[in-house]
Amino acid sequence: MSALVHLAQEEQNPLLPAIPEIVIGLLAFAIVFSFLAKKLLPNINKVLDERREAIEGGIAKAEEAQTEAQEVLEQYKAQLSEARHEAARLRQEAQEQGAALIAEMRAEGQRQREEIIAAGHTQIEADRKQAAQALRQDVGKLATDLAGKLVGESLEDSARQSRTIDRFLDELEEKAEATR
Repeated sequence: MSALVHLAQEEQNPLLPAIPEIVIGLLAFAIVFSFLAKKLLPNINKVLDERREAIEGGIAKAEEAQTEAQEVLEQYKAQLSEARHEAARLRQEAQEQGAALIAEMRAEGQRQREEIIAAGHTQIEADRKQAAQALRQDVGKLATDLAGKLVGESLEDSARQSRTIDRFLDELEEKAEATR
């Protein structure tokens, strides 16, 4: 029997399994494959489909969010541009109003200056006339006193005195105008 076992061992190739083992292995493989194909594979496909849909939905949501963000950015840029234009317009208006106010204040200052100068000229003219009148009276009084002393008689008569003073001052004015 040992020769028979030995002969059976020599006939069998170690790389090829025995036929009953191949049949049992194929049946086991078919059972496991059918179990996996009917029970496990649909669950795996279902999970993979859900993940794919979630990923595709996430991508779609991301694209929508990106589109919305882009629209918001464009609106923001438009509002910012509008705000800059408005600020520039307000700045321009303020500069124009400031220039107009400065021109108005200069004109008012010029008008007030001219009024003050005119009032000063009027006051100076009035003061000059008053000083000339007072000087005329004082010079007339001095001239009358001097003339009275030279003539030796009193020139107290006011009509005579007034005529003498006027004549004397007129002569002085004529001499002053002649020397000019």
